[in-house]
Amino acid sequence: MANTKELINETKHKMEKAQSVLESDLGQMRAGRANASILKPVMVEYYGAPTPLVQVASISIPEPRIMMITPYDKTALKEIERGILEADLGLNPMNDGDVVRIEIPQLTEERRMELAKKVKATGEQSKVAVRNVRRDSMDIVKRESKNDEINEDEAHDLEDQIQKITNDAIKGIDSIVKEKQESVMKD
Repeated sequence: MANTKELINETKHKMEKAQSVLESDLGQMRAGRANASILKPVMVEYYGAPTPLVQVASISIPEPRIMMITPYDKTALKEIERGILEADLGLNPMNDGDVVRIEIPQLTEERRMELAKKVKATGEQSKVAVRNVRRDSMDIVKRESKNDEINEDEAHDLEDQIQKITNDAIKGIDSIVKEKQESVMKD
């Protein structure tokens, strides 16, 4: 039945999406070294319109704990600085007239522990999303079985496949979380 393959593929796709969202969210967490993705939420007022920072400047990392933001238009320097401060990322931009430099402060042990907890909480949210996808898929299987669209054996096989995909997704999430926690604790 083509519908069952479609259900399995859709379930797998949604669970993979939950993992990629997790990776994106964790990539934006500051972990003691420069990472351009932490500036993703920064919006800059550029000619009267809020514009993402990456559209008005290039971001480079000349040293492990320093980010350098070079505007395409030097008149935007003050607005870039303001945008970084307003994004409330805990960063202090320094404007030298040509570029904006940001020094990433060394993390304290207490801050590392907080970040590790935040990483774990973000991972748990992703697991909840995966489990919701599993529940929705299982509901579809039960409904199709009840309506005699698929027989009991097919329903059982589908449920097993969905559970296997779920287990793999949860393992993937655990692996991503563990890797990020280790990164936060050693930086």
